[in-house]
Amino acid sequence: MAEAGGDIVFRDVRVFDGRSDTLSGPSDVVVSGNLIRSIAPTAADSGTDPTTRVLDGGGRVLMPGLIDAHTHIAFGTVPLAAVTLAAPEYIAVRGGVAAGEMLQRGFTSARDCGGPTFGIKQAIDEGLVAGPRIWPSGAMISQTSGHGDFRAPYETPRGSCGWLSHSELVGATAIADGTTEVLRATREQLRGGASQIKLMAGGGVASPYDPIDVTEYTEPELRAAVDAAANWGTYVLVHAYTPRSVRQALHAGVRCVDHGHLLDEETVALIAEKDAWWSLQPFLDDEDAIPIPSPAGRAKQLAVVHGTDIAYELAQRYQVRLAWGTDTLFDAKLATRQGAQLAKMTRWFTPAQVLRMATSANAELLAMSGPRNPYPGTLGVVAEGALADLLLVDGNPLDRLDLLATPETSLVASMKDGVLYKNLL
Repeated sequence: MAEAGGDIVFRDVRVFDGRSDTLSGPSDVVVSGNLIRSIAPTAADSGTDPTTRVLDGGGRVLMPGLIDAHTHIAFGTVPLAAVTLAAPEYIAVRGGVAAGEMLQRGFTSARDCGGPTFGIKQAIDEGLVAGPRIWPSGAMISQTSGHGDFRAPYETPRGSCGWLSHSELVGATAIADGTTEVLRATREQLRGGASQIKLMAGGGVASPYDPIDVTEYTEPELRAAVDAAANWGTYVLVHAYTPRSVRQALHAGVRCVDHGHLLDEETVALIAEKDAWWSLQPFLDDEDAIPIPSPAGRAKQLAVVHGTDIAYELAQRYQVRLAWGTDTLFDAKLATRQGAQLAKMTRWFTPAQVLRMATSANAELLAMSGPRNPYPGTLGVVAEGALADLLLVDGNPLDRLDLLATPETSLVASMKDGVLYKNLL
């Protein structure tokens, strides 16, 4: 239940500000409206206006709300068959429920990398349902036979059962071939409210038609989307795993590569040279692996898993601008593991590095939407004047990042835009 109204003071908290390696000393953080008004050392005689609400942190850790840079709000908890068969209303309701659960896990912002989330975002922003701030991409734009082509055999050739397939009609994907169609599809997503554009630039794991080694789209097609997005002041991100697909996307002006687990050293150096973002996910063959029933898909999944350790090592060596995300799909149980997937990042980074990635660094990526940013203001930090997206944690995540894997017990309070959505104090 959301709680709003009046100033709120988080008293006697130790602050992780989203940028540092250490916590602050005992502090009082005052939230006024939807902004952090002040941060000051806790005073023994600190008095407050009688209308101010005081939350006694008791030395707990106050930190920025978490940001997941690669989500699919509408499809994270529904089976793959829903993309091709389910009614749009069902997908929307499931997505709204999933968004509320995400907020309860401490994720106050999410970049949605493809799917029908415009309506879910609107409902959250209007206060009809609870959920994180959403940066929507709209439909995933894919070539015929690409990673976003989920058409059934009877839906090809195109036009045999009407012009659009079910996955296109529900807003999951937009199949576009040639620069003219790519321009149309890009502009349709921008018209719908996309904050950035998502294109499928290479093969994928869950898709049935494209081997993972294939490069999708041509450079002119990719550049058409880049130019159309730039005209709206925003950027293109691509799904891509291989060196050839990523290099082509970078040469076309793409600003963010999502996945890239099979990259070589030369391509990672190019990402750094272009000052582009690399949005990696901790894909391992463990309890968080998305179930892939087909043998061919499973082989592709294992190839990606094999590249994960190498990818993180190269990202650090070349000091690439690195984002963190989950990319959980089609499994309600896996969706609950968001915090656990963040915690496993200590396989490659210190807890402070991980937390910076999931707060201030991811916030910088979100800000690349420029004038299409739906939530202007400073996010990902605990600082005066920043937007009040805050978590109160029982324990020190800089010592034990796994605390965020059990938000039901360790997350004492959570706030988004100055409104308390959880308060166990």
